[in-house]
Amino acid sequence: MKEVPPEIYFECPDCEDVTLHDVLNGRMGKTSMDATIRCQDCNLTRTTTVQFPKPTDVKIVISDGAVSEISTITLEDDDLLKVGDEFNMDDGRLVKISGLELARGKRVKKARATEIKTIWAIEFDVIDVKVSINDDRRTHSKTIPSSPDDEFTVGNILSFDDMDCLIHSIKIEGRMLRRGSAEARNITRIYGKFKRRSYAVLDLEDA
Repeated sequence: MKEVPPEIYFECPDCEDVTLHDVLNGRMGKTSMDATIRCQDCNLTRTTTVQFPKPTDVKIVISDGAVSEISTITLEDDDLLKVGDEFNMDDGRLVKISGLELARGKRVKKARATEIKTIWAIEFDVIDVKVSINDDRRTHSKTIPSSPDDEFTVGNILSFDDMDCLIHSIKIEGRMLRRGSAEARNITRIYGKFKRRSYAVLDLEDA
């Protein structure tokens, strides 16, 4: 028989959300658990029956640039998915949810696995971070292939094949950073100032 878990995620009526609960005591059945649980957010304590989740298969469309692939992912029926969530496929690829489609084509920001008809996602192992570099005459557009965990910092130098730039601001969702750092996964665009490269002077006498 399965052991009673110390914590579970469960719907809290006071918080009106799925929150982490302490399991104060419980009795396991084949498909459910009768337990006394306490919400860690609001401390609401109650006795309830917790149904064990069941596996459910959901269609997922994964885009990598202009190429899309249709696959299936197995989730638990009580899984709550949100746009922006990241997870690994069975083959190890990291993907990020870009859209959730319910029946009749309705798009939502979050939904239970059992409500979802199609998950729209993008490959997220390597992402292109957009960079705009100003040289006082024009703005140059560049991209940097990055891991989602890569950090970029205001004040650092970025080097490209034909130029360098000094990062002066980083745009993330909802605001502009004038100092500090941000991970590639959160960056909308990096703004930089053209920086002239310095070249070592060759001393012909030492040649």
